[in-house]
Amino acid sequence: MAEGTDNGRFVILVVEDDAAVRNLLTMTLDLQGYRVEYADRGSAGLMAAASLNPDLLILDLGLPDMDGSEVIGKIRSWSDVPILVVSARLEDADKVAALDAGADDYIVKPFSVDELLARIRVALRRVERTGYSASEESCVYDNGGLHIDFAAACVTLDGEEVHLTPMEYKLLCVLARNTGKVLTHNYILKEVWGSALVSDMASLRVFMATLRKKIEFDPSHPRYVQTHVGIGYRMMKVDADEGFEDCVKTPASDIGASELP
Repeated sequence: MAEGTDNGRFVILVVEDDAAVRNLLTMTLDLQGYRVEYADRGSAGLMAAASLNPDLLILDLGLPDMDGSEVIGKIRSWSDVPILVVSARLEDADKVAALDAGADDYIVKPFSVDELLARIRVALRRVERTGYSASEESCVYDNGGLHIDFAAACVTLDGEEVHLTPMEYKLLCVLARNTGKVLTHNYILKEVWGSALVSDMASLRVFMATLRKKIEFDPSHPRYVQTHVGIGYRMMKVDADEGFEDCVKTPASDIGASELP
């Protein structure tokens, strides 16, 4: 267990049918001090999720009794537990399907243990910091130097007011309320535009580019809004003192932070 951490209060449920991968995950998490439970079937995973009420679910998609996306959909009908998909499926369509079903993040096998642990920390931080995650009950949002007063519909960056168009503001709010979570293009389009038409994609890219120009010091190397190529966007958690505490280094094939937008 890493010095100075207190991970024992977190329960992580691993749903994985491959014994080798499951053992690697459970051993890695156990060494980090997490409380780990596991299941090797989707049905068993659903029962364990209901009985254990875990803080995080790590899920494979290729389960023997049901597809992982079906598991996600069933869990999302009654729980908001963060779901991290760890799968060998490489296609963007599989990633989008899992994220649209309600997964919070997606890692492709084989994976870096350091990256996995970083993604877990991000997900669990969302559980801990309900104020930062900007729930519906929260009136304000603070992330690094970015501040949103939802009641006043006012945005400031490092103390200076940022003037946003109504569409830019709606886009920023959707990202802020889901900080740390990968949002697919379709999800954002439905939340901001009310539809997921292919023709709306151009508008999303334009407004994302203009929003970045207003909240990023260097839009070509964004600090707040990260691009997941072919999938969508994620608002990163930025520590006020240390910079980007949770910016995870991910293969360029998955994330292109400098892609415009």
